[in-house]
Amino acid sequence: MNLLVCTLGASWAVVPEVFGFVAPDVLDLYAFHPRRAELASLRAAHALASPDELWIVTTEGAQTAQSLARLREWWRCLGEPRPLRVWTAAGTDQLASQAECEHIRELTLRVVMLAAERCASGGALQLSLAGGRKTMSADLQSAGALFGAHAWLHVVGPEPLPEPLRRAEDVALFAKPLAPALAVAVTPLVVGRGRRNELLDVERDGRRVDSAFFPLPLAAPELAWALPPEGAALAAEIEQRLREGSRLLGNFLGAVARTEPRENWKSLYRLAPSEIDRLRRIRLNVEHRDWLRRLPKADLHRHLGGCLELAQQRRVARAIWESLTARERDEAMRTVRPLLNDEGDWPWDWPMRLAGAQRAACAAALLVEASDAALAHNLWGVTEPRVALVRRSPHGFAAYERPGELTGSAVLSHAAALEPYAAAVVEQARQEGLAYVELRGSPHKYRPQDPAGFVRDLQQALSRAASGGQGAVRFGFVWILDRRQRDGMAGAIEQAVQAHRRFPGFLLGLDLAGAEGTQRPQELTPHFLPAFRECLRITIHAGEGESAENIWEAAYHLHADRIGHGLTLLDNPALAARFRDRGICLELCPTSNREVVGFADPAVAATGGLPEYPLRPMLDAGLPLALCTDNPGISRTTLADEFLVAARMGGGLTLWEALALVRAGFAHSFLPASARERLLAELEQSVFQAVADDSVNMR
Repeated sequence: MNLLVCTLGASWAVVPEVFGFVAPDVLDLYAFHPRRAELASLRAAHALASPDELWIVTTEGAQTAQSLARLREWWRCLGEPRPLRVWTAAGTDQLASQAECEHIRELTLRVVMLAAERCASGGALQLSLAGGRKTMSADLQSAGALFGAHAWLHVVGPEPLPEPLRRAEDVALFAKPLAPALAVAVTPLVVGRGRRNELLDVERDGRRVDSAFFPLPLAAPELAWALPPEGAALAAEIEQRLREGSRLLGNFLGAVARTEPRENWKSLYRLAPSEIDRLRRIRLNVEHRDWLRRLPKADLHRHLGGCLELAQQRRVARAIWESLTARERDEAMRTVRPLLNDEGDWPWDWPMRLAGAQRAACAAALLVEASDAALAHNLWGVTEPRVALVRRSPHGFAAYERPGELTGSAVLSHAAALEPYAAAVVEQARQEGLAYVELRGSPHKYRPQDPAGFVRDLQQALSRAASGGQGAVRFGFVWILDRRQRDGMAGAIEQAVQAHRRFPGFLLGLDLAGAEGTQRPQELTPHFLPAFRECLRITIHAGEGESAENIWEAAYHLHADRIGHGLTLLDNPALAARFRDRGICLELCPTSNREVVGFADPAVAATGGLPEYPLRPMLDAGLPLALCTDNPGISRTTLADEFLVAARMGGGLTLWEALALVRAGFAHSFLPASARERLLAELEQSVFQAVADDSVNMR
């Protein structure tokens, strides 16, 4: 609802003069004004809205009665196009006493409070300061400064005004466009706007500032309002709040801190209490996807080998293909031609046919020559529905990995792949609104003879790709060790330590991945001693499909700083409490967790009967959490989508909780503390702006 609220005294004509400015669709009073275009631009610049109702606040007495009579006659001349509501302060006249002034002030405050509530869902509250005695205009302006106003309006003109305007006896004169000679003597103005005072939205001794505590009946169409027995209660309440401002806000923010187990962005605590309450109340849903995408985010668990979309994989493959000799292309085509000629399912062991020295060339051949339909079917389709694949698919975890067979290690060993691969990673990060990404991969698999050189070249390729275009993205790298390759683990860790010494700002830590049942963490402790001595950060894939015992071993034997997934942690309450106390973060990847382990998702029919995702109990337990993508190319997801999937599967998220989880992604990164704090500080204003700009839409 859009409302125009006016005070009224002896000069009734100021009401149509203001109304004709904001509602030219009803009364084009300034159709012949010499500055008509200027007035239209002013309306547009301030987004003035034609009011759905006209509200009047005034006193009683002979002068006011005469003004009201002419106002009603004018409204009838217009055909009574909208509801006209009039409140009078019963028993007041000339405002010649303190009691009368307090009465009209209380009425004005309550009318504007009621109007602000009516306009709260995106409507425009416009206040006219042009009518009534000076104290009435001041009261109206004060009320707009307290409860918020879209615009304060006024009209000015020369002294003396032309006689027809000054006397205003011809009511019909103001029910049609003013003649040019009269129109030029009236100039409407926008003199400001008011922002709701945040102190009004804090409970004080169980009281709120709203019409439930300070009621005012709706004038229908007129109401003579007597001051209640308790006197000017709303004015007194506001005065008390203004005196106690700092204490009230401190109490409110203290209550927020006590009820929220995780820290949110510092800048958000500058929002008005009503905005904070709104963010804590509104549930995250698909309508917020664009907002989530625009927020600067961090992804702490993104596998280099599983992040590219199919179109991006094709671009990498094209670069490899164009670098090959004719003989290399012929050999690759001979290998993959049976697959290209097969219009049905490829044999399950087809990736094994690509193994060997020509693996990258063969992968490139398939990506360049196979149709989108064939690739989509044999990479994803053959494993549908992609739900609980470890238990439901005869191929187990390999079914989850199948869409990644032509990316990652299949192509990254080739010299021509790295530049387009890095460019695609940067492009993807920008599209998703990522400000920080921790990629993870296995350099000793990509370039066995020179894994540290791969780390160097990847860092440089990412830096070159990120230096152009819009949107700054910072990257870190986590070296993956595979439980299934225990024999080479000690050597890989030593290589990682050496790479960390050469590239300490890029290579940030180690990750232990692979099927959890292959090697227990305690069996690998001796191999990790060089990493412990180097003080490398460590994250461990644990508790995704196995018991909380694996998480315990990862924390106590391998000194994990973060845990990849950790979905069974709550099965060990004491360990969960320890994680909370030590700030050990769980990297949750909802879509891949649904695909690998299996959780109920209201949007995916095949998940019926599966357990609920443990997000809500983890949040309630105060566990440090970060939402991540895992393999966004394999799971065909983005980080914004992971927030929506998490909310859908895990009992819901509020916008406030989502913002706190966004911050957690940065707070639990493996960056050095100084760099981490600097990055958080740099992003504070961006987050605040993203929230403030969308305050009208996020409802």
